[in-house]
Amino acid sequence: MDTVVSQKHEKVQIADQVAERIEKLIVDGVLKVGQALPSERRLVEKLGCSRSALREGLRVLRGRGIVETEQGRGSFVADLSRTGNATPLMHLFSSQPRTLFDLLEVRALLEAESARLAALRATDIDRVLIKRRYDEMVDAHENPESHDPREHARRDHAFHRAISEASHNPVLVHTLQSLSDLTLSTVFASVNNLYCRPAQKRQIDRQHSRLYHAVMEQLPEQAQRAAREHITSVRDNLQEIEQEEQRLVRATMRLEGWK
Repeated sequence: MDTVVSQKHEKVQIADQVAERIEKLIVDGVLKVGQALPSERRLVEKLGCSRSALREGLRVLRGRGIVETEQGRGSFVADLSRTGNATPLMHLFSSQPRTLFDLLEVRALLEAESARLAALRATDIDRVLIKRRYDEMVDAHENPESHDPREHARRDHAFHRAISEASHNPVLVHTLQSLSDLTLSTVFASVNNLYCRPAQKRQIDRQHSRLYHAVMEQLPEQAQRAAREHITSVRDNLQEIEQEEQRLVRATMRLEGWK
């Protein structure tokens, strides 16, 4: 009887160890939200465990809501920000125009620090990924007619995300990721309102270039400053556009005889 209990306890321990190793891959950003897990054979090889231990480990992760399994799709990383009050809170934020400027203030703080850390900590592989995202973004900017604004925004966002991932601070990365949908909305607002204005677009292109080169050349203070100035500049430009529109509305109302 004691032997059976001991074997069962050992089995649970191994399953927990497997689960913890997969959790670390998620925290480190190796496996991302919505991403399918590698095949069972490859996971067994990478984790150095048996198939039964892997299956038990995945069962533990499903119980924690970290991994989901669907028929025909296999296992994948669950949407970790969907729990609790996150969804209604994000809905409230996204429904309020004022949030756009509040979020840009938050981005200026978080992304400035992630840029500084990326300049200090980025590996050669990180720099390859940052260059790839930067080149894709520049290509979209140079061929505006071949991409719609949402595609421009997606590539712009991917560039900033590559830098944040190179910070190798999982809490910072996941904090920014939890704001991903809202962040993308600020990027889209920037693309939609500023890229059509040549002076502002040239300014954004220069800012992206400074940020890119500071991170790639491992200049932490310059990277931090470049990220902060870029996002603050976007916020200031969008606020100026909003004020212009309000002035136009007031002038139009006076023209039409409104009191």
